[in-house]
Amino acid sequence: MGCCSARCMLILLCCLQLITVLERQVFDFLGYQWAPIMINFFHIIMVILGLFGAVQYRSRYLIMYLLWTLLWLGWNVFVSCLYLDLGGLSKNSDILSLGVSPHRSWWKENGPGCQSESLPSAGWQNQQNPELSTVLSCWLEYQYIEILHCVVQLLVSLLGFVYACYAVSTFSDEEDSFNFISEFHHPSKPSHLIF
Repeated sequence: MGCCSARCMLILLCCLQLITVLERQVFDFLGYQWAPIMINFFHIIMVILGLFGAVQYRSRYLIMYLLWTLLWLGWNVFVSCLYLDLGGLSKNSDILSLGVSPHRSWWKENGPGCQSESLPSAGWQNQQNPELSTVLSCWLEYQYIEILHCVVQLLVSLLGFVYACYAVSTFSDEEDSFNFISEFHHPSKPSHLIF
């Protein structure tokens, strides 16, 4: 197989998916978004299985990767719709944090070029941190950064899906073309028992 084969491209795409989802996982941990943390974790496991299937020519692992990729694509479309407030969804809901914590996207307060303003609060004067901060403006709003993460995952996953489908079909062809019986016994050659 050449360097630009479907198998090599699938290995490259799986590695790229691992890098991008690990980056996404870090920022979801910083924002305490528990639903994405769990789904990212499952995605990491499935991408590793897909990578193993591509390296070891195991079509069953690639089929598991393909099925998971369909769910992963759906999840990223859902998250994009959530941050765009489409279909009755709201980015201000507690869906991604599972209602466990009041935290939101880490990018909301720490995005590129975000400026925050400190607001004094009478109720917080006796506390360790007497000031609250609010974000005034950012170069790029946090929901667009989250959507950008989803778009990157969608593009890489779609390419991975296509290459995995092709790899599964070629792996299946290779498995079907090898016949164990004919390798050991050819009808043109008489078989003799040698003791």
